[in-house]
Amino acid sequence: MESQSLGLFVAFSAGLLSFLSPCVLPLVPSYATFITGMSLDELAVDERRTRRTALIHGLLFVAGFTAVFMIMGASATFLGSLMRYASTWVERIGGALLILFGLYLLGLLRLPGAGREWRMHLAQKPAGYLGTVAVGVTFGAGWTPCIGPVLGGILTLAATRGSMGQGMGLLFVYSAGLAIPFLLSTLLIDRFLTAFKGMRRLLPWINRASGVLLVAVGLMMMLGHFSAMSGTMAGWTPAWLSGKL
Repeated sequence: MESQSLGLFVAFSAGLLSFLSPCVLPLVPSYATFITGMSLDELAVDERRTRRTALIHGLLFVAGFTAVFMIMGASATFLGSLMRYASTWVERIGGALLILFGLYLLGLLRLPGAGREWRMHLAQKPAGYLGTVAVGVTFGAGWTPCIGPVLGGILTLAATRGSMGQGMGLLFVYSAGLAIPFLLSTLLIDRFLTAFKGMRRLLPWINRASGVLLVAVGLMMMLGHFSAMSGTMAGWTPAWLSGKL
């Protein structure tokens, strides 16, 4: 349970860093207009109907990619469970993979095929609310190279979880870290555009921060310190919150 708590913290942080990455942050206005069918000027209008439309489509978009990520998490946990008899080695190999992903994000390592564009594209959004879900599924099923290592890192962590539910929960929390700022940005698109102008120069450093996070978690897993760190963090967790984890 303690290890799961730390894993959830890492997953949410990774989701937030994914949103702030050079692959996602600059595309937020494009996705917001694509899924809602409204222009940026229309989204910026402070009207209840506009906000409701943006929220509904935003939630459906989030539901689409969250479902994909949770299925990936279940699959990764299932594969990891097949090698449960060698759980120590699974954790060590998983830690090594996390380090490789982190070094790639830090620009210190090249991964074969990582520079290729894997993202799926929709030339035109299917109509209606189901169309928005389809866009979310497409967004989740195809990922850009610079975010792939972060998602791969969380899937690697999911492979070491004790149950399929824990693996799916890990990817749900990762999705939440990505979804919450996306919804806020869509609802407050005018403020997002203003803030984004000042954040452009920080994007490469945010990518490096993702790399540092993956390397740190990978080292803890390889050295067997992940559970120990989990126990330490559990001592800092308020009783009312730890009872819900």
